[in-house]
Amino acid sequence: MLGPPYERQTIDLGTDDEGPVVATLVRRRAERPTGRAVLYVHGFVDYFFQTHLADFFAERGWDFYALDLRKYGRSLLPAQTPNFCRDISDYFPELDAAAEIIRKDDGHDTLLAMGHSTGGLIISLWADARRDTGTIDGLVLNSPFFDLNAPWAVRRPLAAAASRLGRRAPHRILPFGLGTVYGESIHSDHRGEWTYDLAWKPLAGFPVRAGWLNAIRTGQRRLRAGLDIQVPVLLACSTRSFRGTKWHENATLADAVLDVEHMVRYAPRLGRHVTLARFDGGLHDLTLSGPVVRKKVFDEVGRWAEAFLAAGPTAPADATPADAARSDADAAPTDAARADAAPANAQTTDGAGAATLGG
Repeated sequence: MLGPPYERQTIDLGTDDEGPVVATLVRRRAERPTGRAVLYVHGFVDYFFQTHLADFFAERGWDFYALDLRKYGRSLLPAQTPNFCRDISDYFPELDAAAEIIRKDDGHDTLLAMGHSTGGLIISLWADARRDTGTIDGLVLNSPFFDLNAPWAVRRPLAAAASRLGRRAPHRILPFGLGTVYGESIHSDHRGEWTYDLAWKPLAGFPVRAGWLNAIRTGQRRLRAGLDIQVPVLLACSTRSFRGTKWHENATLADAVLDVEHMVRYAPRLGRHVTLARFDGGLHDLTLSGPVVRKKVFDEVGRWAEAFLAAGPTAPADATPADAARSDADAAPTDAARADAAPANAQTTDGAGAATLGG
């Protein structure tokens, strides 16, 4: 779909109650291989289209892999329920298969896992479950989905009731949704700069089903109880959230899907070595933020990988020492203390009281 230099590999996952199941591994090889690789996992109502992210890593000698999970994007087959699962561990077989391809078949000695939103929740639980296998060397979480973005009464008692329904009637559609604000903020047909397939990533998302919500809540409870991820973790998110359900320009400078304070609150539950970086003006997918912000995001990821994964130089192959120095000078601090610089009106609501469940 992306054309050269991208390749794709279909991973056969057998069958389930809806028929054959596959996942799709997309690969972009670096021109000067270093033995390092990235495995990227998308969020809910999502698939891999962020080629500029692949460019960043490939230019620095990392082979880039992106996994479209079962029933998402390239892996969505006819008659399947889009983006549906009954348990987060349903995704572990394709993650295991992708890691084996990267490690054994393609011979990489360093593997960095990177997950966005729901993908951040999924790979956190997978990294914990595989903590004694040496499968990955580091973890980058881009606005991970650690809790439902809703008032307490919805997050806890109402969501618990919906989860119980999910065990009895998993395909029951619930009266929750993502809204259109975030989609409007990123898609080029509206107010954003990115072009992607609206059939695979519709503006208002796919219906939220009870079985999926039960899977998410179960995984989130497990994470909030505390994981023991053994590798270094970088958790990156915006400094603020936008809580409106109608368009406002503030949505272009904040996370319009999740509550970033949930990410900050539960970051220490991931493991013993967690770095938190917050970006003023960052969108829900930080890599889709405006040019200035996403440069800071990429610079931070590069420095973190160099520091904690012994990854070696992270500048592009054609960069000069002066270029690298300018890059360091241009990078702004991203410490959590930056949160107090957010405008007072950054967290907004239209008074409707509607909730988006996230990720």
